Amino acid sequence: MTSASPSNPSARDAARPAERVDFPAALAARQRPIPSRARQGYTAGMLRRRRWTVRLLKLAMPAAALVLLAAIVLWPEFQGAEERARLSFRRVMQVSPEAVRIVSPRYQGVDEQGRAYNVTARIASSADAGQTVVDLEAPRGDLFLAGGAWVLAEGNVGRYDRPADRLDLNGDVKLWHDNGTLVRTEEARVDVKGGSAEGNRPVQAQGSFGTVAGDGFRLRDRGAVIIFTGNARAVLEGGR
Repeated sequence: MTSASPSNPSARDAARPAERVDFPAALAARQRPIPSRARQGYTAGMLRRRRWTVRLLKLAMPAAALVLLAAIVLWPEFQGAEERARLSFRRVMQVSPEAVRIVSPRYQGVDEQGRAYNVTARIASSADAGQTVVDLEAPRGDLFLAGGAWVLAEGNVGRYDRPADRLDLNGDVKLWHDNGTLVRTEEARVDVKGGSAEGNRPVQAQGSFGTVAGDGFRLRDRGAVIIFTGNARAVLEGGR
């Protein structure tokens, strides 16, 4: 009788009882789907917020559709209005390429007797570089007399005709004389070369002689003579 040796593998495997495998159960376990996520439970608050979100979307979506439809319908009108506004702006703001704007201009000259005069301003502007008439901001005309005396005319705005040496002043016009006389009116035309000025608006003058008011004035010989026109009234002061 032959006995199996423990060191013989074949004999040891043959002596071990065979294990039983349940193939249908293993196959079913392998084919069972693995859940992708755990089922989420909803609280009462979450359900309430979800209902409000759904209601809000029901109202917002039709409103957004109406806005989009209105934008599609009115877009041509918007483009036309923008183009009309752009054309209007171009017409209003159109500036000649030769337009000139000068800061602190000064125009100088002398009269037949060699007496100097000059016209200055804060800004001078004209629509054409070759234009002889310029518009002035804060204009001032200085006329110098013999012996160092002077006459000054100034206003808020004005216009200077260079060939004619004529200065038109407007807005709080003041004419100062070296002897202390001040003439105030609203409009005046000054011949800076000839040394004369005139105006047809109400005028007031004051100086060492007193005060005089009238409906207009005429200034001659660089302020040596002042004539008040219209209804003139004078209050004189001083000695003999």
